[in-house]
Amino acid sequence: MAVPTQFVYRTLKGIGVSDAAPVYEPLPGFERPEGNLRCCVYSPCGRYFAWASPEQVTVIDASVGHIITSLPAQNVYELGFSPLGTCIITWQRPAKDDKGDAVKNLKVWRVIEEGGDRDGDDEHNVVGRFVQKSQTGWNLQYTYDERYCARVVTNEVQFYESGDLGTVWNKLHVEGVSDFAVSPGENHSIAVFVPERKGQPAAVKVFNVPNFDAPVSQKNFFKGDKVQLKWNDEGTSLIVLAQTEVDKSGKSYYGETTLYLLSANGGFDSRIDLGKPALAKYKEGPIHDVTWSPNSKEFGVVYGYMPAKTTVFNTRAIPTHNFALAPRNTILFSPHGRFVLVAGFGNLAGQMDIYDLEKDYKKVCTIEASNASVCEWSPDGKHILTATTSPRLRVDNGVRIWHVGGGLMYNEELQELYHVTWRPQSTRTHPLDDPFHPMPTPHASALAYLGTVKTPSKPAGAYRPPGARGQLTPLAFRREDEGGAAYTSNGSFSLGSGVNGFGKPRKREVPGAEAASEGVPPGEIPAAAGEGDENLSKAALKNKKKREAKKAKEAADKAAGLAPTTDGLTAAPSPSPSRSPERKGRKGHERNSSRGSHDVRARSQAGGRKERSWKESTPAPATQVITNGAPPSTASVPTEAPDLTVTSPDGGSPQDKKIRALLKKLRAIDDLKMRRAGGEKLEGTQIKKMETEDGVRKELEALGWSE
Repeated sequence: MAVPTQFVYRTLKGIGVSDAAPVYEPLPGFERPEGNLRCCVYSPCGRYFAWASPEQVTVIDASVGHIITSLPAQNVYELGFSPLGTCIITWQRPAKDDKGDAVKNLKVWRVIEEGGDRDGDDEHNVVGRFVQKSQTGWNLQYTYDERYCARVVTNEVQFYESGDLGTVWNKLHVEGVSDFAVSPGENHSIAVFVPERKGQPAAVKVFNVPNFDAPVSQKNFFKGDKVQLKWNDEGTSLIVLAQTEVDKSGKSYYGETTLYLLSANGGFDSRIDLGKPALAKYKEGPIHDVTWSPNSKEFGVVYGYMPAKTTVFNTRAIPTHNFALAPRNTILFSPHGRFVLVAGFGNLAGQMDIYDLEKDYKKVCTIEASNASVCEWSPDGKHILTATTSPRLRVDNGVRIWHVGGGLMYNEELQELYHVTWRPQSTRTHPLDDPFHPMPTPHASALAYLGTVKTPSKPAGAYRPPGARGQLTPLAFRREDEGGAAYTSNGSFSLGSGVNGFGKPRKREVPGAEAASEGVPPGEIPAAAGEGDENLSKAALKNKKKREAKKAKEAADKAAGLAPTTDGLTAAPSPSPSRSPERKGRKGHERNSSRGSHDVRARSQAGGRKERSWKESTPAPATQVITNGAPPSTASVPTEAPDLTVTSPDGGSPQDKKIRALLKKLRAIDDLKMRRAGGEKLEGTQIKKMETEDGVRKELEALGWSE
């Protein structure tokens, strides 16, 4: 019988270890621990499994579930193994001893002591101690054969021989180094990252261990506040995913991302070209994910605004295959490299597309794994594990295992699931045969779950407003993978032009004003005014007739006012040309609305009385006015039109102007008196103005004005 795959999960109440395909049952011989278990981890070789409780760290044999050793390490928050499972590393929170010195909170323990297990003998099991304040990047990094291990300190990376962790074996001095990655391949290489500093560009340098005199490969670049260093399995090539904290262009909340590729021997280093803006294949947007294939000869990148673009590149950064545009942000290759999974998790729907690389990227199936926060290939390359975990989502937590053909094989609902992962196993343990023949039988839990899932009879689809129903979706509102217009970002919000939008483009309209016709100046009647009346509503047609009748009446009145009278007299022009024809000569007299006329509006009752008295005592100019062609009310009418003189509203003698100015001062003084009587506090200049009232009145009397 083939060795079954295995997975482990950690919940609020404890830890469980289960065998997966083909048995799907808990691991015999394993006693489930309960309580507050902060972390758990498999060794990279898959031989051991360990978890940390508040009192100790327990290590078991992953094959049978028996306890191998217990380490007296209290309050451990992080656990890790060396590549071959020889040592286990623990990290505790930083603390100080009684003397105020920092406690060495990073400890390296030997899992099985040479000469027998001493089971908790702290003096013999601990082989190394370090002070590690930061929880980020806390663990030691080993070479694949455990010959050396390294850790980063200020401005240097320190190397140790695994057998002697008390003495620094070698140092790689790099000013400002903040991160590093040891290659997993047989050639011992290390990549270090130096962020931007004082206007200098960021840099990634690759060194061969232990030749630290000069880097064998180097790449300098800007826009690099932090990076992810990803070696391929052979350790021959390195992908650098650089990211900035802030996107200065304002197009993204999460900063800008760029991708670089370097070879370990210095033969190649380049920025990975994801397309140029001038090309049709260009896809603007962030880089969502990048993953190496197990064959170390190709890698996949998911990038661009949604729907994102997925491309497979070779080790020379040349694209070899482009997948269809879709809302995806994750790419994972199967352990054997035959299948590739392209999925959309997080705020996306959770769809997973499976492609067969041996059949020219033929699509196998699409799996719906909504709300999944964990997705991993099984070591046998035939199954996919998805899980919904806390605290991202505290409901519907559980583990599901899918077959590569798309069927659900196993389902287990769990309460507050925090962590789930496969047991690492070699591809030699699970050689890949035909995964589709024969098709495996689903577990009873999967059948029970599928029986409760309601399949919608018809997809609901996107909401469409009533005015858009029954029409084709405009290109501006379609996704690119459905034939819509490509997304372009220019820093401003736009819903597209009238060509791609619903209906006709909207015109600029002013409330209360008449709608202007295209190509016709405002106020001008269109050439074909009567055309198109059948498309108007009753109310619009009625209003249009009213407007036309009003315009016709105004034109007739204007023509009648300038026409010669029956007696041969020509109507004199109105003294106020700004008045409308209907208001000329109303009640047989004219009103001058000019601000400079004798009939000045009074600001107070007192000022009004004074002005009326002065107006009555002033003789009016002898001007004969004939309104609307009517004869004047005089007894005799001359046979010839008299020579009429129009008096300008701003005209008048200098004496009249002086009187108007003095009357204006009197009205202002009366206004100040009323304000002071109302309790308002006046300024000094206003009080002085009130004191000039007697002088103003004397000047008026001298000019012949009397109340």
